[in-house]
Amino acid sequence: MEPDPGEPLTASLLLLAQLPFYFLSGSFFLVLLILSGLISGSEVAFFSLSQDEIARCKSSANPAEKSIATLLMHPQKLLATILVLNNLVNISIVTLSAFVTWQLTGTTEPEGTILVLLSIIITGFIVYFGEIIPKVYANQNRIQFARFSSTLLNVSYSLLSPLTWFLLGIGNMIERRIERKGYNVSVEQLNEALELTAEKEATEEEKGILKGIVNFGTLSVKQVMKSRVDITAFDMETDFHELMDQINKTGYSRLPIYNETVDKIEGILYIKDLLPYLEQEEDFNWQALLRPAFFVPESKKIDSLFKDFQEKRVHMAIVVDEYGGTSGLVTLEDIIEEIVGEINDEFDEENEIAYNKLDSNTYIFEGKTSLNDFCKIIDEDISLFEKVKGESESLGGLLLEINSKLPNSGDKIKFDRFVFTVVAVDQRRIKRVRVFVSPQTKELHSNFTD
Repeated sequence: MEPDPGEPLTASLLLLAQLPFYFLSGSFFLVLLILSGLISGSEVAFFSLSQDEIARCKSSANPAEKSIATLLMHPQKLLATILVLNNLVNISIVTLSAFVTWQLTGTTEPEGTILVLLSIIITGFIVYFGEIIPKVYANQNRIQFARFSSTLLNVSYSLLSPLTWFLLGIGNMIERRIERKGYNVSVEQLNEALELTAEKEATEEEKGILKGIVNFGTLSVKQVMKSRVDITAFDMETDFHELMDQINKTGYSRLPIYNETVDKIEGILYIKDLLPYLEQEEDFNWQALLRPAFFVPESKKIDSLFKDFQEKRVHMAIVVDEYGGTSGLVTLEDIIEEIVGEINDEFDEENEIAYNKLDSNTYIFEGKTSLNDFCKIIDEDISLFEKVKGESESLGGLLLEINSKLPNSGDKIKFDRFVFTVVAVDQRRIKRVRVFVSPQTKELHSNFTD
């Protein structure tokens, strides 16, 4: 039987008629692949943001950056949304590819070889263009990538909410059932274990270092910083001779320099940078020697700051509050002291943490003493004051929170097994406090003021 000469023409016409379908399918495949890459990259971008970057997004006026902070308020639900969305897109890519393959082969049951080739090709596309490239790029440009993908994730976050909550509920239920008890150890439990195991074998100094290591990751910059009122800083308008005279009186090797007010820190002056210019006149432009200041938020953990100090090779950071004003100053020495205890050099005063021990249960403290130092001196866990201290990190601030008003000299403020007697006070702050610690067993009761 002779072949019909019209068959090739019919096949060509049929292929030509299907070109729009293949063009649309290819375009849709490309869009899905881009979406897959965007979603995969967003997982890396969102969950590799540092605490500083998240804090910046919270205070930003950019809607996309605010959206980033909002999404990260529920990280588990965000991760579930990303994973569900990514799987939906990848399944769509596989389904579309299979459908186009059926159209090309003219059958819904392609040969095994074709299926294997299809699987290899599609997997290669998804892994390389949908996973590797976007994740590498997102890791290097996390803020920009997160900002770009925030709109898509915001919409998906709402649309997929019922499904993600359902999946999270199942996950939590399974987690509760298979959870092994004994692996979630709190800092308090570690401290108790430390007391038991090191009671006889270790000296007090060794136990202090071990406790410092255990608590290291829980402390914030605000808890260890030198407060704003205790910062030694100089105005940029100071002439060179006056500057040198003031430097000689301080004994510090690094000093913050401000413009008009300490809220406007312009840089850090390293005293060693001045050594070649000691003979200069008073109009010498010493301001050109300033090095950039390193700013950190109050909420930053000191273990994270310690890593930043190592990476940036700096020893000092300016602590800023939520409004961008200078809240305090923290140094590498302050952080190390949280592990090894006080480090005193030839310029330090003996009573840098100003207190006197009158007897085994009575102390005199400066009101500006940090709560962290206060608790270390009286050997008390700072968590005891967690519910009553509010935003305060000093002993005077704690008493203001408990008393709800500025007390008068001689007033007694009772809390738990402590009796705080105000020794000196001015119109703005508590200056000195006598602290009596009852040796009796701790009793938790409501605080009140006599």
